[in-house]
Amino acid sequence: MKLTEVFEEYKSLNFIEDDSKLLDLFDQLGPVSCDEIYSPWSGRSFQTGHWAVKLLRDIKWYGKWFRSKLAAAPLICFDERENLFSNQILGGEGTLWMAEFRGKVSATLIYDCQPMFNHFRKVDDNTLMGLMDEKRLLTGFEIVPADRYYYFYLQRIAEFPARFVTDNQTNLWPVSRRTRMKGR
Repeated sequence: MKLTEVFEEYKSLNFIEDDSKLLDLFDQLGPVSCDEIYSPWSGRSFQTGHWAVKLLRDIKWYGKWFRSKLAAAPLICFDERENLFSNQILGGEGTLWMAEFRGKVSATLIYDCQPMFNHFRKVDDNTLMGLMDEKRLLTGFEIVPADRYYYFYLQRIAEFPARFVTDNQTNLWPVSRRTRMKGR
């Protein structure tokens, strides 16, 4: 079976109990460069029961937006008016770097204010598989409890399906809000 077929099969499953199958698929996929992924992306979680699946559903996560190496928005979410915005609940956005993970150098999103990384592998020109890794969030939560990574996928889109707003204050991390207020 081709890797793209395996990916599509896992994507369609209601629940994936054995995360090692996703890790095996991730390891077989090829790397992707930062330059290849500058675009808006819609995102979805693989249904593994990882706690981040529920969190992202609760904050109405839509996807990610990679504008440049230094401007990467990991949490594009819907607000209460159904506009899209960059949710900075984790204290900012992020940057893209080429980083080695599990034997391959590939595009990696590094969060601004959390010790958290999204490693990407290429399914095809318009589809990425992602794996979230971290040390430990400042809140004390672990992204990788008992060695269980959070798995997700991204699909390139030409444009967002809703208006993107930059002045949304929903769910901003309190430190980010204070810093922005001081600058006024």
